[in-house]
Amino acid sequence: MKKISKYSFILSVLLLSSMGCRKNFDKINTDPSTYNPSNFDPNYVLTSAQLGYSGSMDFSYDTWRANLIHCSTMMQGFSSVIGYWNAGDKYVLNAGYTAAYWGFSASTPTAGDGAYPEQVRPIVDIVESTKDKPQLNNLYQIARITKALIFERITDLYGDVPYFQAGKGYYEKTYFPVYDKQQDIYNDLLKEVSDATSKLNPAGDKVTGDLFYGGDISKWKRFGNTLLLRIAMRLSKVDPATAQSYVQKVIGNTMTSNADNAYILGDVAGGRTTLNRNSQILLGDGGQENFYTRWSKTFIDQLKNTNDPRLGAVAVTKLYLNDETKDQNPNADHTPAVQKGMPNGKDLTTTPGLGITLDPSFTAFTDYSSPSPALIKRNGPTFVLTYAESELLLADAAQRFGIGGSAATHYHDGVVAAMTYLSQYDASATVSAAAAETYLTAHPYDASKGLEMINTQYWILTNTMLDFYESWANWRRTGFPVLTPVVYPGNSTGGTIPRRFPYPIVEAGSNTENYNKAHNSVPGGDLLTSRVWWDKQ
Repeated sequence: MKKISKYSFILSVLLLSSMGCRKNFDKINTDPSTYNPSNFDPNYVLTSAQLGYSGSMDFSYDTWRANLIHCSTMMQGFSSVIGYWNAGDKYVLNAGYTAAYWGFSASTPTAGDGAYPEQVRPIVDIVESTKDKPQLNNLYQIARITKALIFERITDLYGDVPYFQAGKGYYEKTYFPVYDKQQDIYNDLLKEVSDATSKLNPAGDKVTGDLFYGGDISKWKRFGNTLLLRIAMRLSKVDPATAQSYVQKVIGNTMTSNADNAYILGDVAGGRTTLNRNSQILLGDGGQENFYTRWSKTFIDQLKNTNDPRLGAVAVTKLYLNDETKDQNPNADHTPAVQKGMPNGKDLTTTPGLGITLDPSFTAFTDYSSPSPALIKRNGPTFVLTYAESELLLADAAQRFGIGGSAATHYHDGVVAAMTYLSQYDASATVSAAAAETYLTAHPYDASKGLEMINTQYWILTNTMLDFYESWANWRRTGFPVLTPVVYPGNSTGGTIPRRFPYPIVEAGSNTENYNKAHNSVPGGDLLTSRVWWDKQ
């Protein structure tokens, strides 16, 4: 009986307590430390979106699989003999790897790595939560520009993708976004970036979560116009009239020097050190990439055959002390004459014609050129958009359309910037302006070969930036440099360089109807060899 009385008393206390809490239930049961629309600072979310774009929000799965395994080797910036790098180096379809950049699912971006959960969701949150707050005007405009930056890469990789409805499940209860046509996406990117850039106000709110420029609005204006230039020039073949129209809008307002370069570097909020995900993989944290992945023969030969002063800054031999070790050799050899690129399309077998150790160029793996330690520091910069890109795109526009000044002048300024910016990696990678001028004197601009010269330099630049996404996109747009595809047994493309990533199979189960429509409407089929809208032959 005493036991029953004790339990009755406890139950009564609990009931009274629960009844008393009901008076202010919502207030009491809302954790003030959690984010909600009334108390979160969207500047922190901008930081998250920018880190996501750099690949620095996870163990680099999207960077590893999309940027490095696929884009770097397809564009013959790197070469690798590791079996799982066959997906890019030998054009062998690995559906899981081509899906990595997309992420868990565009319709349910609540978990996993990749662009939709790590980039789209946070940037859409900022746009939606600040669009009606004039006191956050600059943050809103920067978010719109950043959203365009994010989606340009996604649509360049896959083609038609969820865009207008993407990331809006919370705001519009749109849980199964449709796949929008790339043409419509690009038209909106142009409109959004143009409008947002024009509305940035140097006297307005301070944007505190910005990792690119620390909230410097003048630099963001130049960034916005440079991004607009890049987006417009994607359309140079498929819609030249629109391309020219938007290029005209930005002439005189793009980046003006390497001081305008956008990159992520150093510590961020909370004392966290930004980790360069390209470096993490190339230093061997994920596998044997440090030893079996090297600069491609195509890339090193281009630099070596033209006495390019970048060669000794970006490439070294004998970087590693022992086979497959992660320990770097402080006495690695930067001498340009000894640099040697590894052929693409080789493997670790002893099959004649395929095995790298049977190749006439092989002496030892350490004799093949690795990225210089300056380029692959774990806390080194992740480049986003640069002045050199801007000048080379303006050179392309001048040569192609006859607008925006002298192609030769823009080419000159672009090449000088593409060489001298390397000091932003590390002082040891410095190429002097004098060395750049010597190179240009030896290799003057030739208008009869203008587009090839411009876009070969763009390829060299984006390779040194380790932005192989952009190398691949610009190569598909222009066809330069002219690359010789590898033909590897069992490849998925008939021995041609891939043109896009197929859609992730996970979308077939989570966003079935919209996925099926998009999957079935890709011209030529949902394959590595089909082309995105702007990739016109």
